[in-house]
Amino acid sequence: MPWDAAGVPQALRDFVAGEPAPRATLIPGCGAAYEAAWLDAQGWPVRAIDFAPAAVAAARAQLGPRAALVEQADFFTYTPPFALDMVYERAFLCALPRTMWQDYAVRMARLLPSGARLAGFFFLRETPKGPPFGIAPQALETLLGKDFVCEVDRLVTDSVPVFAGAEHWMVWRRR
Repeated sequence: MPWDAAGVPQALRDFVAGEPAPRATLIPGCGAAYEAAWLDAQGWPVRAIDFAPAAVAAARAQLGPRAALVEQADFFTYTPPFALDMVYERAFLCALPRTMWQDYAVRMARLLPSGARLAGFFFLRETPKGPPFGIAPQALETLLGKDFVCEVDRLVTDSVPVFAGAEHWMVWRRR
């Protein structure tokens, strides 16, 4: 996939280093799940899910002894095995057809209790087709703003080429 960074992004490492305690985290559309293994190694409760059987098989093979962190599941109906403090966004929203974005926002609001966070990478560039399907900054605010407040918005400088110049590390706190 053109958005596979083949590792754990620095912005996530910095975020985790700044947290006072581990956060129970869900990673939807996890792909290779590098971040799941890394978060688990940091002591964070984590579950990674993907809808595609091939992606789950590849992630489990890549994770080796941590393969059980990955489940095949539909994000829109999945029930995590623990109460969530955070959902980690990494090329999940931009992989979804635009017709599913409202469902994404509603599901995030249902999964995350007040004070919990949706943190990760957002592709802030309108694109005519995809995936990845980019979104304009104002459209993202409209999509999430009813239930979330954006606390952090930083341009990412070490993006993979498909996201270069338009990827932002963002932290949205659930109202």
